[in-house]
Amino acid sequence: MDKRIQIDAVEPKAYEAMFGMENYLQNSLLNKSHYELIKIRASQINGCAFCIDMHTKVALKMGEDAQRIFLLDAWRDSNLFVEEEQLILQLTEEVTLIHKNGLSDETYRKAIEVFGENYFAQLIMAIVTINSWNRIAISTHKPLMD
Repeated sequence: MDKRIQIDAVEPKAYEAMFGMENYLQNSLLNKSHYELIKIRASQINGCAFCIDMHTKVALKMGEDAQRIFLLDAWRDSNLFVEEEQLILQLTEEVTLIHKNGLSDETYRKAIEVFGENYFAQLIMAIVTINSWNRIAISTHKPLMD
């Protein structure tokens, strides 16, 4: 893989702006476990090795069960995720793959019903943010961290 520029080094203010959203999400009502599931699942879909590596390590440090991480890309066929988490993963997939069919009315309505408008908005912002990070890391071949 060819070495590419690293935006954090070339345009640090752009990274600061991205971290502004991260700071908002870290201080929101968003459950930390939910946020890591979103980060890992979106990163799997997008094929972002840097983000998958980082967020699986964070999730494990937070106490997430390794088997749940191993089965995250097969969550529909697993009984390890509660209904609320399944809905978050469905939402993550539909928003990440927005070019296919977009966010379905059914998923939207159910998410609003289960989470309420504010938490739903925070979930959407979390999904959008990790998708942005994925695109930065993939396009610049961000090297894995030790």
